[in-house]
Amino acid sequence: MITSMATRDDLRVLVLAGGLSYERDVSLRSGRRVLDALRAAGLTAELHDADVSLLPALQADPPDAVVIALHGATGEDGSLRGVLDLCGVPYVGADARSARLAWDKPSAKSMLREAGIPTPDWVALPHDRFSELGAVAVLDRIVDRLGLPLMVKPAQGGSGLGAAVVREAGDLPAAMVGCFAYDSTALVEQYVTGTNVAVSIIDRGDGPVTLPIVEIVPRDGVYDYAARYTAGLTTWHVPARLSPAVAGRVSETAVAAYKALGLRDLSRIDVIVTADGEPHVLGCNVSPGLTETSLLPLAVQAAGVDLGAVLSSLVERAVARRGD
Repeated sequence: MITSMATRDDLRVLVLAGGLSYERDVSLRSGRRVLDALRAAGLTAELHDADVSLLPALQADPPDAVVIALHGATGEDGSLRGVLDLCGVPYVGADARSARLAWDKPSAKSMLREAGIPTPDWVALPHDRFSELGAVAVLDRIVDRLGLPLMVKPAQGGSGLGAAVVREAGDLPAAMVGCFAYDSTALVEQYVTGTNVAVSIIDRGDGPVTLPIVEIVPRDGVYDYAARYTAGLTTWHVPARLSPAVAGRVSETAVAAYKALGLRDLSRIDVIVTADGEPHVLGCNVSPGLTETSLLPLAVQAAGVDLGAVLSSLVERAVARRGD
């Protein structure tokens, strides 16, 4: 059970949102919600875009801490976090190394596999290799190796952009083309049928704690960009409709993934649960969406705690790390 913590009303927080990724609009929605939550919790908070004015602003008047509400590469690939480290500005969330690892799906899946954490079998295919080796031959081999159906998605990216389920071999070329529009490397993995759930994890200093598991039921069967951010296209069940035993296994698996990737503060672990109750980790998000249809806020609400209290306690934790 997560309990609320007192916040310091003298802290000044900079919320970073926007950026130049495909997920800019979602990021701005997340940023505004974070801003409102922090202010309601008594902190002084400002919203800032990740643009050319950011570094001069950090140098001229550094905040006590930063909350990153940027999605896509800007907020999740570790590069901005590395810049914040150079500036000596603490921030909420995974450090630069862990964010970089989690952002690259093939690398994250390899780390999970090494840790003994189930994840669907996969192959990562750069566009150049795809062309050099012959598209038809490569795709035939993928189908022979992984079978059907398949899930095709960018190796680096979020919000379901460029992702597609392939149920017939003839649909694979178009899925690859759509994926390459968002990234130069495609991740093709076995499509595991089951219950799609999200496990939000918060660590406020006493170790990672899982929030109520969110079950995701997209109307059209695929949790793509439209299903994530268009009201009415997805139904959520919180807590997920899992037996206590299965829910326990899912939570344990999510925490194991969180630890294997070296994450901290907050994260969302995406999991598919098979009919026999076995969890398979699909991916890890170090900058979860915080919009009105996002999964982490749903989990926070179901836990009976206030989003502002959670975020402000994580801000305090980030500030405390500055002295470590």
